[in-house]
Amino acid sequence: MAHQEGKLSWVVADAQDYKGAPADRSKTGGWVPAALILGIEMCERLSTMGIAVNLVTYLIGTMHLPSSTSANVVTDFMGTSFLLCLLGGFLADAFLGRFKTIAIFAVVQLLGTGMLALSTKLPEFRPPPCDMNKSETCQKASDFQMGILYLALYLIALGTGGLKSSVSGFGSDQFDEKDEKEKAQMTAFFSRFFFFISLGTLMAVTVLVWVQDEVGRSWAYGICSVSMGIAIAIFLGGTKKYRYKKSAGSPVVHILQVIACAIRKAKLQMPYDVSMLYEDCPDSSRIQHTDQFGCLDKAAIVTEDDFERNGSDGSMTANPWKLCSVTRIEEVKMMAGLLPVWATTIIFWTTYAQMITFSVEQASTMERSLGSFKIPAGSLTVFFVAAILLSLAVYDRLIVPLWKSWKGKPGFTNLQRISIGLVMSIFGMAVAALAERKRLSVAESVGRNTQNLPISVYYLIPQFFLVGAGEAFIYTGQLDFFITQSPKSMKTMSTGLFLTTLSLGFFLSSFLVSIVTSITASKDSQGWLADNINYGRLDCFYALLALLSLVNFAVFMVCAIWYKPKRKPESSKPLKMINGNGNGSYVGHGEEKC
Repeated sequence: MAHQEGKLSWVVADAQDYKGAPADRSKTGGWVPAALILGIEMCERLSTMGIAVNLVTYLIGTMHLPSSTSANVVTDFMGTSFLLCLLGGFLADAFLGRFKTIAIFAVVQLLGTGMLALSTKLPEFRPPPCDMNKSETCQKASDFQMGILYLALYLIALGTGGLKSSVSGFGSDQFDEKDEKEKAQMTAFFSRFFFFISLGTLMAVTVLVWVQDEVGRSWAYGICSVSMGIAIAIFLGGTKKYRYKKSAGSPVVHILQVIACAIRKAKLQMPYDVSMLYEDCPDSSRIQHTDQFGCLDKAAIVTEDDFERNGSDGSMTANPWKLCSVTRIEEVKMMAGLLPVWATTIIFWTTYAQMITFSVEQASTMERSLGSFKIPAGSLTVFFVAAILLSLAVYDRLIVPLWKSWKGKPGFTNLQRISIGLVMSIFGMAVAALAERKRLSVAESVGRNTQNLPISVYYLIPQFFLVGAGEAFIYTGQLDFFITQSPKSMKTMSTGLFLTTLSLGFFLSSFLVSIVTSITASKDSQGWLADNINYGRLDCFYALLALLSLVNFAVFMVCAIWYKPKRKPESSKPLKMINGNGNGSYVGHGEEKC
């Protein structure tokens, strides 16, 4: 008996090994497998950010696209990358599992970077070279050439979406939350996860951008392909060491079931006592009923045809498409309650999008010499990354201890951190408008066709720093908010919901660029966002974003005050089965797992 108990202590209860047997704690999981997973995430960041931060200069200078069109190509690419995280999460939860999802989508990204390297190498995939600063008319890329480029970019976007949806979750699966030592290691893993993301981004905006500008884009993208190939081989090499956890099913299906049940029973009257509603979850995992979104409560009204006979033992079970428990409904309500805060954080990522599009284009026209070395325009985003890392360090080492000694709380709340990020983005866009106004005044004085303006690129550092520091606060605040305020069974989906704010922020940027271009352009002028930004009014566009961000911040404050934190579970109560005429009888609670 003692031998059996000792054997069980080496087993991780909710995890399996690669053969499907219970995972042996001594042979699976831990730091070594987690490190292999971190490697593939770093390569994903290297590829995606290395392409995104310098893509606008390639589209304008090589593919001869208009400035506004180039900016939209970049933001659409980044927006799609984050939007596809929802698809990756759904496939991982419902069908593939996290390991297979990572492996498959890493190969997809490898194919995308390889195709991008090929398209930038072969002259058949580019228009003839010309100098856009001279009077000669440059031939734009053909539909075929753009089609090849789009195919490569969106293969990379698909790979990124699949990877980001599962990498952090599969990494945390390597640690057992029920073991105190491994629980502490899991906390450390997330810190290292963010560090590896930042390290990959830092390498992308420095080394990779320099290779693109000085050696060749095909070489740079080839490096991305080779590094991802090596990362995949290392990742697959750890197959026998990983811990695998079974999926509980897609939260999207659960949400659809609640909505379907509520619509189906929309004409039924609610019972006079909410304790009559259906509940089948154990006491420890039940969620207290709330009055918000009361229309969904009808999904828990019990009717005679809601139950089906189980063929194996003849017992009656509820059809989840006809009847949902109160706890399941409250989980959906909790997700719905997150939406106002979710909506008011989208605009931040619209301002973020300008840092890798128009701000890079600004930098390309300014003096970038550092001694004998010329800083690549795309590498200016290194100040962005530095601001993130510095802000996190100052917050953890200085603000948190001071706030704890003053207020007795371990730092700002998640909503407070989000608000700080939003405020910083407002100031960031205001400062960007002033810097652009200064740049335009120099362009006007020396000639708008001047290729390298006599104004230092360091004028752009404040806007990179403010928006970068804002990201440090809003990213951690959003992630904390969506994870802690969502139901336990919907953590993966809530992370995907958070990532869609990034996606929609990029898409909103594309939409605003298109609208502003169509409104301000005329026969005699290309408007605020001219092909040559020396002839445009980018400062007005930045000022518009500052104003929109200010209005959005006011709406966010209202939503933050309205938001009610999630409730704790409460004890069970009897339920009542309702028949067609509104009468009913009490039935017992089931003790099934929710």
